[in-house]
Amino acid sequence: MSERPPPLLPRQVKLFGAVSLLNDFASEMIYPLLPAFVTGVLGGGAVALGALDGAADAAAAAVKLGSGRLADRPARRGPLIVVGYLVAVVVRPVIAVTAAAWQVIGLRVVDRLGKGLRTPPRDALIADVTPAPLVGRAFGLQRGLDHAGAVLGPLVAWLLLTSGSADVRTVIAASILPGVAVLVLALMAVGRADGQTAGTASTTAPAEPSARPPVRPTAPLLAIPFFYLLRMPETLIILHAQQLGIAVAVVPLLWAAVHVVKSTASFAGGALSDRLGPARTMWLGWACYAALAGGMAVAHGLAAAWALFLGFGLVAGLTESPERALVAAVAGDRQGSGFGFYHAATGVAGLAGGVVLGAVFQRADGGTAFLVSAVAGLALALLWPFVSRAHRVPAR
Repeated sequence: MSERPPPLLPRQVKLFGAVSLLNDFASEMIYPLLPAFVTGVLGGGAVALGALDGAADAAAAAVKLGSGRLADRPARRGPLIVVGYLVAVVVRPVIAVTAAAWQVIGLRVVDRLGKGLRTPPRDALIADVTPAPLVGRAFGLQRGLDHAGAVLGPLVAWLLLTSGSADVRTVIAASILPGVAVLVLALMAVGRADGQTAGTASTTAPAEPSARPPVRPTAPLLAIPFFYLLRMPETLIILHAQQLGIAVAVVPLLWAAVHVVKSTASFAGGALSDRLGPARTMWLGWACYAALAGGMAVAHGLAAAWALFLGFGLVAGLTESPERALVAAVAGDRQGSGFGFYHAATGVAGLAGGVVLGAVFQRADGGTAFLVSAVAGLALALLWPFVSRAHRVPAR
């Protein structure tokens, strides 16, 4: 008797991976330069920088909750996803014609509102169409290709700017080109996924969202946003790396390099989540973060800045995919609401953490801020085994 071949990732999952790659290609052409822009051009301090890093995502928190609630109805997922990507595609090139910094910040917030609209239904759709044993790998693919786009975007921007063939405004305007491809692929993905469920959701017609209780924010689900509360914002990591000797002109290359690590680690993290379970894989990521943040607290010199900054890419790979796999397992047939809560809670936690850690950074120094973050991360890693056992977090 021949063995049954292992299940394959659905084509929709692969299409969404390509969408994420191209969308981040466009977005990350701009993002790595924001720290220098805010502190150098706008004259803001670390508090403003920490607030900016979380404000855009936190502004989308209510949208994420609402879109997640709507995404409990599978028929509404496709339109929410497409409109969410459309907002980003239209808004980003407009930055090229802005005349004031507040306009840039406002447009980035609108861009993130589009992200809030599309992300919960996209993740719910991926969880539903994927066979249960492959959910970790599915999100690993999506996150891995997302970070791959974040490698290509900064590299292309750096090449265009250093070659003299384009200025900053031209590079920003050029983001419309991958944006058109994003919309085409997103339409293909939601078209193929319409009405199909293969993974964690029920195959029967779902009840009206209002007729069922919302996903309860249990202790395991609350532990995830707590990590985002204590985690150092990436803009502050970049700022501290610059203080350790990395030149502003090299930041796009550093940003591309860390996303190479994130992309590679995301594939491994997704596979580990399916093999070890999301709870154990997240614990590895949290313990790794505590060690790296502690290293940043005492780091000196250019080599340490490069090594530790790239190490944070491993943390993303070990946390992002298993976080989503855990939400998919806990949410059951309320995938939309589950992912809506997850994305909203982590966005608000990221804003609060960015402001607090930014204040410590500005009033004391970067080393002290990283030390506070490292101690909190270590506490989370030590407590997590007890929380996961007490609340019976799914092992697979």
